[in-house]
Amino acid sequence: QVQLVESGGGLVQAGGSLRLSCAASGRTFSGYAMGWFRQAPGKEREFVAAIRWSDIDASYADSVKGRFTVSRDNAKNTVYLQMNSLKPEGRAVYYCAATRVLGIPRSTLLYAYWGQGTQVTVSS
Repeated sequence: QVQLVESGGGLVQAGGSLRLSCAASGRTFSGYAMGWFRQAPGKEREFVAAIRWSDIDASYADSVKGRFTVSRDNAKNTVYLQMNSLKPEGRAVYYCAATRVLGIPRSTLLYAYWGQGTQVTVSS
């Protein structure tokens, strides 16, 4: 079965950096897109970034463009989210997700597999 395990969350000061990891297992992900989403307290889960396993195409939410970078290591079956210049509004639980839908979907409804999430707290 598909398993996605996030790690790397924690407490960081505003302006700081964190790198999240998502270890994927259970199948071959070459035809998948891997997404990062976040959910702040009292808010809906929102798209952050996504990348396909098989090429370099990536997509970012406007709110993180230029500060966050999504990447993958095929040999390790791991996807990363490098987050720089973090802002207090970036405080949320960050989730990794996988989908076989073509392109780079941004809707949570199009992702079939989800990790358990990792907490990111940004202090001002």
